[in-house]
Amino acid sequence: MRCPHCRKPMIVLEVDKVEIDHCTACGGVWLDAGELELLLEDASNKEDLARTLVELTEGRARKRRCPICARKLSKVMYGPERDLELDRCPRGHGIWFDRDELCRALQLGRFEKGRPVYDILNDIFGGTCRSSPEDGPKAGGPPGEGVSQGS
Repeated sequence: MRCPHCRKPMIVLEVDKVEIDHCTACGGVWLDAGELELLLEDASNKEDLARTLVELTEGRARKRRCPICARKLSKVMYGPERDLELDRCPRGHGIWFDRDELCRALQLGRFEKGRPVYDILNDIFGGTCRSSPEDGPKAGGPPGEGVSQGS
């Protein structure tokens, strides 16, 4: 499978029993339909988070394409404040996360028994995930420091 952002081949990684497609060139992650929900399955607010995905009808057009069906990805906003911009396949094949956006999306989950997925992501991505949004630098920090660099 090729990366929607840079078109380089992606590798498959297993994170908490979920296979994700990771681009080692740009740091992005593709989650097939339902995989974000699997990563958030222990979060008490997973249903609330799922309802926060809102498609944008305005703004710049996307050039990125779904790695499965080749349709142009749609911009969607995610989170209680709808402040995390992601890319989603219009046919529902999955969601694209730029570098560190998956960490930010998972930070929104309320986990009552700790966050073991962070340990796994830190091992895979070299410690760039933080245990809470307050632990990382503010937006505009250097790439790879737990903050999204935009879609």
